[in-house]
Amino acid sequence: MKTSKRLTPILSVAVIAAALCSVSLARADKHNFDEWRQELRVEALDQGIRAEIFDAAFEGVEPIPRVIELDRSQPEFTMTFDQYLSRVVNDKRVQEGRAKFAQNRDLLEEISRKFGVQPRFIVALWGIETGYGRHTGGFPVIASLATLAFDGRRSSFFRKELLISLKILNEGHISPDRMKGSWAGAMGQNQFMPSSFSRHAIDYDGDGKRDIWTSKPDVFASTANYLAASGWRDDITWGRAVRVPDNFDLGLTGRKTKKPIGKWQELGVRMPGGGDLPKRQLNSSIILPDKGKRRPAFLIYDNFEAILKWNRSDFFAVAVGRLADRIARR
Repeated sequence: MKTSKRLTPILSVAVIAAALCSVSLARADKHNFDEWRQELRVEALDQGIRAEIFDAAFEGVEPIPRVIELDRSQPEFTMTFDQYLSRVVNDKRVQEGRAKFAQNRDLLEEISRKFGVQPRFIVALWGIETGYGRHTGGFPVIASLATLAFDGRRSSFFRKELLISLKILNEGHISPDRMKGSWAGAMGQNQFMPSSFSRHAIDYDGDGKRDIWTSKPDVFASTANYLAASGWRDDITWGRAVRVPDNFDLGLTGRKTKKPIGKWQELGVRMPGGGDLPKRQLNSSIILPDKGKRRPAFLIYDNFEAILKWNRSDFFAVAVGRLADRIARR
């Protein structure tokens, strides 16, 4: 495999950082972690966590060097938008998404009516986050969050997430051995952080547990509830691809500049094939995901902002919209 010279220093830094993290953790005073855990235990019990739940969750837990390595050496994001889109919204994922939509149509449509979120967006998020539930992460959530909370770099954030994850266990939604997720603690088929679980997860199948790991009713309803709470509107879509003229003022691009669709039409913005924009005068913005390049361009609506509350990436939000459209053959 070719490795460009430009990437070599980045890889070297990553390798060195990973090695230093491993050494640092190897040398970490176990007594310090035990003291930290005991202090956390006092705080957790003060917040209503049962002692047996805390002790079961932390049985055998030690800092995980690999989690620190991943936190320290996350790769630079160097893909172009087209490269990202071709990887995330490929034909295989589209075909599987259509099949999953068909298999779960009745449930999805029921949840759509209840929460006001079109089914295709629920399926698209499910597909992008975990490949329709296949890849939910193999890290023990408690150990991962404990590692990051003890580490110190973002300890305050991860300590809060860790305490919430203990509350999830305390409420009986999942057992510690089944509470698996990403190295950073994102859980289940929709990859909720514990705080997102606490705010948005739904027990839709009525079994007393908010099970985003194995229950599709709970997964779909929790996703829809998240979007609904983020301001989702089911009377509009996310946006659409457009074409901007060569003399278009790039200073007008970006989410902060909002105009009715007709104003963009007056400025020469058109559909990709040259046709007029929709007549509906929705408030909208023009974004150019590849900064400084006029193509591709997208006209985005309020629902785009709702997707960004899930993941603050224009690349991600456009990918969700495009996958949703292709699943529904729009």
